Amino acid sequence: MPDLRQRYEAVRQRTLKLAEPLSAEDACVQSMSDASPAKWHLAHTTWFFETFVLGSQPPFDADFRVLFNSYYQQVGDRHPRAQRGLLTRPSLARVFDYRAAVDERIHALLTQHTPQPVVELVELGLQHEQQHQELLLTDIKHLLSCHPLWPAYQPLQATAAEAPPPAAPAWLPVASGLREIGHVGEGFAFDNERPRHQVFLPGCEIASRPVNNAEFLQFVEAGGYAQPQWWLAEGWDWCCAQQLAHPWYWRRASQPGQTVAGWQEFSLHGALPLDGRRPVSHLSYYEADAYARWAGARLPTEAEWEVAWAKAMALQSGLQALHPAGTAGDGLGQVWEWTQSSYAPYPGFRIADGAVGEYNGKFMVNQYVLRGGSCLTPPGHTRASYRNFFPASARWQMTGLRLARDG
Repeated sequence: MPDLRQRYEAVRQRTLKLAEPLSAEDACVQSMSDASPAKWHLAHTTWFFETFVLGSQPPFDADFRVLFNSYYQQVGDRHPRAQRGLLTRPSLARVFDYRAAVDERIHALLTQHTPQPVVELVELGLQHEQQHQELLLTDIKHLLSCHPLWPAYQPLQATAAEAPPPAAPAWLPVASGLREIGHVGEGFAFDNERPRHQVFLPGCEIASRPVNNAEFLQFVEAGGYAQPQWWLAEGWDWCCAQQLAHPWYWRRASQPGQTVAGWQEFSLHGALPLDGRRPVSHLSYYEADAYARWAGARLPTEAEWEVAWAKAMALQSGLQALHPAGTAGDGLGQVWEWTQSSYAPYPGFRIADGAVGEYNGKFMVNQYVLRGGSCLTPPGHTRASYRNFFPASARWQMTGLRLARDG
């Protein structure tokens, strides 16, 4: 299976490439309970292949079965998520040895006649690793933001001039009527994207691009974080408890003349002047919803979003950038976009048998759906039907918003 072997090699090597700028110290630290150390990501993605694809073979290290299990209760015991940063052993070098040993076994497996169920598990493992590639970057970004000097994960390279400031977004109509959403075609999709089914849309308008930093700054400077009328009750309690006044990675700059209204934002390139043309990012659902209300609009439903952007998303292949870029276009793939849709099963959804069935279905409660992908999403990992999901308070992911309004 040359294509699958080559794809396996490419995905696994990309993870190693992402880890190259990190020291062993960087790779071991866990900055909060929602994040995981880079070393853990490197090991867990390998654990997935060893557990679900090579399960009948002797393990590389029997202790790893517990240390690097995430949430698969049918597999067995798990090390507590909030204590992953305490795993100074095994060493980073030992984890790299683990990856190499499992890779060798997978390559041997794929040179033989491989049954279709195994092929599907390998593909699921690759998609899983691509998810963790994005998580590795967002987790290391949070870690480096905790450093008082705001160090860079990777220096900013000279780039071409940014696009001119975008015009006000246009409002694109989404006609009322019965529409189909969900995955269609032969390509890979996660189980939560199926089955394809009909939904009725009452009709709406959706913005032609995401909300940018300049627009969100108006909400900040208008006192939006201190005005309860824009916030859901739970969101307002959360905002007050956190004593928030702006997005997570924003701060007042020491040299205001070099920034938009005296603001900087943290990026994987370190501190950058706040660029009003870039999509606003690292917003919770609460913040996105509050801004939408303040702007006289709302968040789209996931069905509205998919119907509006399905054809455009077919052209997206991944941006391979470390920070959202200012754009005069549709902005797809710059930031994950919150929708107002709760993460729930589609009609007819079935959980797969065995431990692998724990992948998505058991998280279908107290989460909201995001659509579109971000600049950190690996190439080839985006599609119109992709359903990302996080709790309403999550901010450390590359999350923003696109407005909608009733038609």
